[in-house]
Amino acid sequence: MGDLAGRWRELNKAYWDERVPIHLGSAFYDMEGFRARPDSLKDFETAEVGDVRGKRLIHLQCHFGRDTLSWAVRGAQVTGLDFSPPAVKAASRLATELGVDARFLTADVYDAVAAVEGETFDIVYVSFGALNWLPDVSRWASVVAELLAPAGCLYLAEFHPFSFVLDDETASTVTHDYFDEGPEASGGSPGTYADEAATTEDNETVEWRHSLSTVVSAIAGAGLRIQFLHEHDYTFYLQRQSLERHDGDIYRHPEGAPRIPLTYSIRAEKA
Repeated sequence: MGDLAGRWRELNKAYWDERVPIHLGSAFYDMEGFRARPDSLKDFETAEVGDVRGKRLIHLQCHFGRDTLSWAVRGAQVTGLDFSPPAVKAASRLATELGVDARFLTADVYDAVAAVEGETFDIVYVSFGALNWLPDVSRWASVVAELLAPAGCLYLAEFHPFSFVLDDETASTVTHDYFDEGPEASGGSPGTYADEAATTEDNETVEWRHSLSTVVSAIAGAGLRIQFLHEHDYTFYLQRQSLERHDGDIYRHPEGAPRIPLTYSIRAEKA
């Protein structure tokens, strides 16, 4: 485990590099539908962030840029940043294809300030499945604070850490230690959440399950003022076998089952 944890960046980068073309061709991401209507944002995200017209927005860990370009279509001046060169290349290609003005940079999220050469932004946007790939959330929050202009805001939407401590089949039994934040090494199962049947070679990963208190404390510790923390009882993929699909890509627990938070969102402002 120690050897794998020491190689977290190398392993995770290889994992994501290999999955870019798989994700681009998957039904999960529905790129044909996105090209027809470039809007992959969730309703609560657009409501909570508000009007972005004319605002400078940077999307950290942007993958191949669907959400980044969705903000651009809504009028933001966008920059997407990701550590995967194939992802950044695909994002740039997609922006050109759609005729959307966007900038994409290849860099580790911890190096984001240097990558943008000290530029600051009105909005730092981070979403779903980002923080679990980072070992140090306090360092991440410090980077966010440096990227923000005065009165700028962080908007974070993530999967709720509590949802991962319960059993997969019924979500009624605590089977994992909530306070064990990792590192957790994957055994190397092939495939990806977007295509479980895909043939892949780079399957080992290292992840961290940061508690909600860790995330909130890191953001506050970086000097940002938390405006709200919202918890949501739904998610956007089959996060666990106990969930049922509802309208569109909304997944909830069955009717009558106790509700638990599956996702959350935080907005925090720089003074």
